[in-house]
Amino acid sequence: MKIKYSFLKILTGSDLSRRRLPIMQIESGRRGPVLWITACGHGDEVGGMVIIQEIFKKIRKTGLLRGKLFAFPLMNPIGFEMGSRQVSFSMEDLNRSFPGNSSGSLAERIAEKIFTSITATNPTLVIDLHNDWMKSIPYALLDIKPPDHLIPICQKTADYGQSTGFLVVQDTDDLHHTLSRSLIHEGIPALTLEVGESFVVNEKNVDYGVKAILNVLSTLGMIEPVGEMFCHTVTAKYDGQILKFSSAPVSSSSGIIRFLVKPGDILKKDQPVARIYNAFGKLQETLLTQQKGIVLGHADSSVAYPGASIMAFGIL
Repeated sequence: MKIKYSFLKILTGSDLSRRRLPIMQIESGRRGPVLWITACGHGDEVGGMVIIQEIFKKIRKTGLLRGKLFAFPLMNPIGFEMGSRQVSFSMEDLNRSFPGNSSGSLAERIAEKIFTSITATNPTLVIDLHNDWMKSIPYALLDIKPPDHLIPICQKTADYGQSTGFLVVQDTDDLHHTLSRSLIHEGIPALTLEVGESFVVNEKNVDYGVKAILNVLSTLGMIEPVGEMFCHTVTAKYDGQILKFSSAPVSSSSGIIRFLVKPGDILKKDQPVARIYNAFGKLQETLLTQQKGIVLGHADSSVAYPGASIMAFGIL
């Protein structure tokens, strides 16, 4: 088994310092699947970096049976150092800049280096780690329904999503130029895992993320079977169903939000989930669910304004 830690240069600063992306890899020496794990594309989403570190610690001890494991644990070091979601020099969203452009903007240049490094290895699967609202449950997020010719790739991705032990949710926003969507359009299965809060390392969410990825490694036959496969507590209630993502209803008024439900709660149609009050304590509106589903997370702030997203739901 070969273990290698290296760097990929992304730019030279005005003081002639080099800015680089760390790369981690383990090669078993035997033919098999190729798995990539990426994290911290948004600089404030730090938990995924620790999940990757812990996975590599475990594999160094237990070994990789076959195939290769690669990782970009810190795709946006510039944003990470500033506590910023964006590439802070240019205020661009790295995860809206793929597949990138070697002659484009700063984020597009970084994205191009990441994307070509990943695709050059012909990966079996790419897992992109993200962090959601502070109060949220972990879930696997699939891209919006693709064109017909990409359905087989997306079905593979969905199957890998089910193997994580997380709730599987399909996005309903048509987000262009994300890492996962760009990879799928190249014929490469790619899955996003939303694993808890941003800004700080939540050890419980790290544990969930590590167990989910160990499930995938075991499913691919890259490690010894994990025994009893990890399954998050809410997942079993949906028995393999794929839910639809929704952020509706949104606020129609300004004021302070008082939440009536919490992440992981299962909801009926027309159930009250939040109330909004004005500065005098007068009720402005009560938000009701539009369909049956589950609460994925709620806003980090209790400040409401017209059009503000209050909660995220997985809808049956």
